[in-house]
Amino acid sequence: MIAYEPLVKLGKWLTHFAIKAKLPVDGLIRATVFDHFCGGVNEKDCLPVIDAMYSKGVCSVLDYSVEGKANEAHFDDAMQKIVEIIKFSANKQAMPIVVFKPTGFGRFYLYQKKGEGKAFTKDEEAEWNRVVERYDTVCRLSKEKDVEILIDAEETWMQDAADNLVTLMMKRYNTEKPIVYNTLQMYRHDRMAFLKNEHEMAKKEGYFLGYKIVRGAYMEKENERALELGYHSPICDSKLATDVNFNTSAKYILDYIDLISVFVGTHNEESCYLVMDLMAEKGISKDDNRVWFGQLYGMSDHISFNLSELGYNVAKYVPFGPVKDVLPYLIRRAEENTSVSGQTGRELTLLSIEKKRRKMLV
Repeated sequence: MIAYEPLVKLGKWLTHFAIKAKLPVDGLIRATVFDHFCGGVNEKDCLPVIDAMYSKGVCSVLDYSVEGKANEAHFDDAMQKIVEIIKFSANKQAMPIVVFKPTGFGRFYLYQKKGEGKAFTKDEEAEWNRVVERYDTVCRLSKEKDVEILIDAEETWMQDAADNLVTLMMKRYNTEKPIVYNTLQMYRHDRMAFLKNEHEMAKKEGYFLGYKIVRGAYMEKENERALELGYHSPICDSKLATDVNFNTSAKYILDYIDLISVFVGTHNEESCYLVMDLMAEKGISKDDNRVWFGQLYGMSDHISFNLSELGYNVAKYVPFGPVKDVLPYLIRRAEENTSVSGQTGRELTLLSIEKKRRKMLV
């Protein structure tokens, strides 16, 4: 259904209308798009999904996908949720990695103002210190429990402050091996320079780096803002340039695997083959913990499960949370599947081919 853009647009409008009108649509959402892209409404609800995937060698990264909140109580609750997930993960081999979003721990505006170098008010300074404390709490616990923690990337105009904060956490807690991972959105044309600068700093100061590399998720918003405010877009000029940037970052990290670990977050088959070939070329074991592949739950199972079958480290991002609170994430996934060139079409074609193959065997 989500291969049809008009249907997705209509569904988005109807869903927002139903929620505002307080219509009882949770059951309908859960039975369709929610259960396809999300593991459940809480950690325990996700356990059947986690166990089923792990039986095939695919690990899970629980992703608390509640969005759109912006007050201190929410940020404290989000931090506590990550603390609970870290403790939950520490006792379960199927969940070696945890993730959170920067804006889950602090206001977007605060990150933006910090990144722009503008002076905080006294209250804002205290508020920012609480953001730093939240990061420190979860990163310190991750090191204690030996659970790797990925910190997602968001829009460019708030990302500088988030990058600086993640680097600070790396300096504190990546002293023996990578525990804290930043995210590089490789549709940004400046990320290779950023990666090389961070590498030089880590070599000088003696700590390890961890990066999740992705292509990116905010392209339309980034281009629209750049056009509106009259600055050069941070996004690569073409899909090809983004692909080259992504693959170059993967090669660079694998060249320096003794210092930098990588989580390859991609739904692109060619990029997966490239990383596999580079690992073989450099003598990196398939199950080396310094290299992970990752895809979103409900997408690209043909990549995830085949990689696992071949012996590589693979983890699915498994979003969870109350149905209504996870709605922004679900809408973004539906919209993404209509706009990403060929993604839904490729998977549907593969399913159709396999269905025909099985019929021929009967």
